[in-house]
Amino acid sequence: MEILFKNARILRRPSSGIVEEGELLVSGTRIRFVGKKAPSGDYDKIIDCRGGLLMPGFKDAHAHSAMVFARSASDDLPLDRWLHERIFPLEERLSPGDVLALSKVAVLEYLSGGITAAADMYYFPEEIAEAGLRTGFRFLVVGTPREDGEGMEEFMALLRKWNSVPDSLVRFVPGFHAEYTATEGMLQALSKAAHELRMPVWAHNSETAREVEECRRRHDGMSPTEYMDSLGLFDYGGGGYHCVHFSRGDMEIFRKRGCHVVSCPGSNAKLASGIAPLTDFLEEGISLALGTDGAGSNNALDMFYEMRLAAVLQKLRLGRADAFDGLLALQAATEGGALAMGLSDSLYLEEGQKADLALIDLDRPEMRPLNDIARNLVYSGSRDAVRLTMVDGRILYEDGEFHLPESAEDIYRKAEEVTSRLLSESKDA
Repeated sequence: MEILFKNARILRRPSSGIVEEGELLVSGTRIRFVGKKAPSGDYDKIIDCRGGLLMPGFKDAHAHSAMVFARSASDDLPLDRWLHERIFPLEERLSPGDVLALSKVAVLEYLSGGITAAADMYYFPEEIAEAGLRTGFRFLVVGTPREDGEGMEEFMALLRKWNSVPDSLVRFVPGFHAEYTATEGMLQALSKAAHELRMPVWAHNSETAREVEECRRRHDGMSPTEYMDSLGLFDYGGGGYHCVHFSRGDMEIFRKRGCHVVSCPGSNAKLASGIAPLTDFLEEGISLALGTDGAGSNNALDMFYEMRLAAVLQKLRLGRADAFDGLLALQAATEGGALAMGLSDSLYLEEGQKADLALIDLDRPEMRPLNDIARNLVYSGSRDAVRLTMVDGRILYEDGEFHLPESAEDIYRKAEEVTSRLLSESKDA
């Protein structure tokens, strides 16, 4: 199938901020042409962008999609209490099929906000993968082995199974929740598996000051990053989610190992965990991405919100309005996320790249005048301006309508049933 986008403004590379006028042609799953005038042809569909902006889709580099069940059911608590008093008890009640039903609600939110891929870490990982396949959404699933370290061969078989399908929408990488919820035996087994598979490892890392302090007490003064590195977990890259309380030594390890930082400013602000030193990461040459975290701690899965917070909180942290250029936030939300997720063919709007893109309506008051379109996406843009989202050459969202095998109404209904059961069981316990 060939789809032509005409009368478009095109942001090929978000980090450049350069917007040009022209056309973009999608053939199958990839971009065939970007430029002034596409080659003539008998196209299957022609979309008049009406001067709107075509850009690479946002990459949500850290999420717990199924946690939509906890949206506004777990508010206004610090991280430790939020986890142990609210989230963990609810998660214990998750049953087979729940994560599939809940993840599809998140997919609707991703698509309506211009997000074309998400890195998801949660229970029932194959249900996350199935949600991606059923909706046509791109997932990087961070698989987590059992906490006791048993069943590592089955875990490795899971990774091999999902990564053996060429050009799949879903890939798996190894990871674990965090240092404070993992045994050393499990981490040693995971490190051995990652070395055998030659794969990166991901984990929550240094989200709170308390997490770092307690890790140092447990592990001879080592920070979570130092401890993980001592076990060889970063020998093939990977990275950390949050990384709020990072030392220069932690940063040096990440730089040396080629690890990525995925910052989640919305979640970190709501849980009062702190402000990650994003400018320091960039100064150290560490690749930076953005994520939403889960809807239980954010509560929105909105990359416009994350970009704006990422930029303005760095300015506030350092007391300098020039501390963090808006283009850095846009780059982290697109190119940085793609790099962290291993999506090297979904970085830009260029010939041969995957057709993972969003169309932004610029005929909106918050987007006018057109002084600096790229930076205005960060400082004034909103998900309401997203006209269309395409993943792998398929239009999954357009002008307020989802083009999925299952209706949005059915997805909502099933998720409400799961959520009602989880919350009612929690009250009964």
